[in-house]
Amino acid sequence: MGLLHLTDTQQEIQRLARDYAQRELTPLAGERDRESRFDRAMITQMAELGFLGMLIPEQYEGLGLDAQSYLLALEEIAVGDATAAVTLSVHNSLPTQMILNFGNDAQRQTYLPRMARGEWLGAFALSEPEAGSDAGSLRTQAVRDGDHWVLNGTKAWVSHGNEAQVILCMARTDTADARRGSKGISTFILTPDLPGFHLTKKENKMGLRASPTLQIVLDNCRVPADRLVGEEGKGLTYALGSLDHGRLGIAAQAVGIARAALEASARYMTERKQFGKAIAEFQAIQFKLADMATRITAARTLLHTAAAAKERGERVTRFSSMAKLFATETAMWVTTQAVQIYGGYGYVTDYPVERHMRDAKVTEIYEGTSEIQRIVIARETLAAAAAADGSLPD
Repeated sequence: MGLLHLTDTQQEIQRLARDYAQRELTPLAGERDRESRFDRAMITQMAELGFLGMLIPEQYEGLGLDAQSYLLALEEIAVGDATAAVTLSVHNSLPTQMILNFGNDAQRQTYLPRMARGEWLGAFALSEPEAGSDAGSLRTQAVRDGDHWVLNGTKAWVSHGNEAQVILCMARTDTADARRGSKGISTFILTPDLPGFHLTKKENKMGLRASPTLQIVLDNCRVPADRLVGEEGKGLTYALGSLDHGRLGIAAQAVGIARAALEASARYMTERKQFGKAIAEFQAIQFKLADMATRITAARTLLHTAAAAKERGERVTRFSSMAKLFATETAMWVTTQAVQIYGGYGYVTDYPVERHMRDAKVTEIYEGTSEIQRIVIARETLAAAAAADGSLPD
């Protein structure tokens, strides 16, 4: 952390999150993983500490903190339990930010205070069984019927969809023809009490097992017209813009998971003895630790460079994709090295590193796969180079 210049407030937020994670999250993380158990008490605790309203302005009962403070807290939470971090990230980065940035005054007043207090948990429904990376091909249809919209379709991979009270959902409002791409997709605020709203398949996942992931079926789901967010037809634009912020959150999660694996490895190296001495004395193991620490520091530095640019109001699409790509691939690499350091013990559930490796994998997939990030980075870099008369951007 020494490379970052943190304000007093940022240091206090970091300490608060670290103390909470070490005290409340780490001791039960393995148990929650084995039982695939979502802990609602954890949400209440984080809400009481203000973590569910970190990016919501004070006028809506949030803390109104900057992006770097939020990411520092998110990393610490991920060190304690990656499932808590994914809940925190989804809630803060996507539904609350979309309502704040694109909703109307009535929507902000209705939803944001209760989301900041943790009374309502937010979720995000963009992907579908046949529309993942190609979000523009989604087919969920919304048809206007008087003072309601009627939605039909299936949403997939909705994090904590069965625990959320506010779900931002993308649906087509012009035609079901997916060839139209992003045109005609709108955003709606769904709540589980709506007629025609059905929670269905719960995924049995490899990692993040204490964070439920659901399918949602909308069967003639009647949504009041005042639940449309922003302009009709602009929904996917809003969603993709919010993903710039969301990807920074995933990068912070990944750094936290990698750090948990590094810290566990460092402790184990001093305790585990082979050939009459601690394995920390073997140069081959030291080199693994050195590479792990270096990559984590590089990932964190890239993440906070992107966050600082965002705070300055700069366009961060390229940097957020870089941070997400590098941090998540770092997490996967570091956790794999941690399992190797533990040897056979790393492969059993008695030790945490196998869980860290399972949790790390999905960070390379959700909110844009590594392949999608490379496409975004290349496209943005080429565009910047062309705008600068052929010279590569900083």
